[in-house]
Amino acid sequence: MTTPVTFGIVGSGWRAEFFARLAALLPEQLTLVGAAVRRPERAEEVTRRWGVPAYLSPAELASRQRPEFVVSSVPWPVNPEVIGTLADSGVRVLAETPPAPDEAGLRELWAEVGERRLVQIAEQYLLMPGHAARREIVRRGLIGRPTSVQVSSTHGYHAVAMIRGLLGTGLDMAVGFGPVRVDARRFTAPLLDPLTRDGWTGAEEPQDATTTLATLDLGDGMSGLYDFTDNQWHNRLRQRRIVVRGSLGEIADDTVVHWGGARTVLHSEIVRSQLGHDLNLDGFDTEHLTFEGQVVYRNPLIGLRLMDEEIAIATLLTATAAWARDEGPEPYPLAEACQDHLISLAIDRAADSGTPVVTDIEPWASR
Repeated sequence: MTTPVTFGIVGSGWRAEFFARLAALLPEQLTLVGAAVRRPERAEEVTRRWGVPAYLSPAELASRQRPEFVVSSVPWPVNPEVIGTLADSGVRVLAETPPAPDEAGLRELWAEVGERRLVQIAEQYLLMPGHAARREIVRRGLIGRPTSVQVSSTHGYHAVAMIRGLLGTGLDMAVGFGPVRVDARRFTAPLLDPLTRDGWTGAEEPQDATTTLATLDLGDGMSGLYDFTDNQWHNRLRQRRIVVRGSLGEIADDTVVHWGGARTVLHSEIVRSQLGHDLNLDGFDTEHLTFEGQVVYRNPLIGLRLMDEEIAIATLLTATAAWARDEGPEPYPLAEACQDHLISLAIDRAADSGTPVVTDIEPWASR
């Protein structure tokens, strides 16, 4: 890019703050030119905090500033309206997950804007360093054809995106756009909840927490296992686990077992090069991840001292900027996000009803 890509933000919550703050760290690539919020007093606050003009509607932001793309970071029910308004203005959009709250909303949104290909969705999980390294190992064929993914880390559409994304890596096919059978159950058990997004809770006694378990039959021998407990993002008493199984081995977190040739099974680790430990004085930063002596992920933002979530979001932002100028591929198209949320909603329905749910083939499947 010869000049920074201009963008705007609709919304002002904690996630919108991520986008504004990270863009400020990348001045050669991105320039925030404005924001849109609902209330005048909020507009004044945003202008003071971000140093950009704030407007009271997405349409006014688009017409006054003419950004090359706009981030929609608003509550679920509002997202389709914001996306539609911006797309009608001819503006490219990076919208927070999910693109619409329910199945009907997904179908209506796709009918309105899907064919225009102006909308990407801000799904960042597979851009986190650890997951990106696992995906690269799958892409290189080291565990053969991917057949099963187990995720116990994040919830709903994020977990489904990980399952479908890893299963589709390295394959010349789209995974999970056909009928998907979902079986799910919920279980309640005591669990101490010492930490939330707001910090330490002070809790000292376990309280009931719900765990949702689901199996996904995505067809062609491919499956997913979904395992999520209330507040698992923040509760350090529950570890995160990811397993990717293939025809020649499997990845379990940072351990990989795979076929090495005649009568040879290899066990290796994904190793992170983390600067700033002990007598390393290069600053605290993720440098790269390696597997069997080869780099499988290199931090594209080294020097900014970002945590993994920030690396993923900043990577998504820069990929969206390249797409906005037709200089890069679509980072995460609306069709993928619609399918991920459709399956996530099916998990909830199956868990609520106690009976299997089979998703239909939707219009976005022919994207």
